[in-house]
Amino acid sequence: MKLNLSPAAIQWFKNEMELQKGDMVKFFIQIYGSSPVQKGYSLGFTKDNEPIDIGVQYEADGIVFYVEESDLWFFDGHHLNVDYNEEKDELEYTYEGVSPQKR
Repeated sequence: MKLNLSPAAIQWFKNEMELQKGDMVKFFIQIYGSSPVQKGYSLGFTKDNEPIDIGVQYEADGIVFYVEESDLWFFDGHHLNVDYNEEKDELEYTYEGVSPQKR
């Protein structure tokens, strides 16, 4: 599994969460909602500088975006691409070969 963020998504996170170099953002699994890869589960995120066991990460501008090893099952072998749709003013999650999910 790979984690990728577009420059627009990185800027959105920096603006909305007031992130600075050295900060960390964890993508985690929520037991409600839906996604193209797991019915009944959705993806959330939070600022969390105390990871337990990083399974995959992406670093940009000194900020680390990551998923814990224990949450990798959610992606079922898919790569996660995070983008920002300026027109809709929302993040878009795209799973390799699967349609986008919006947050």
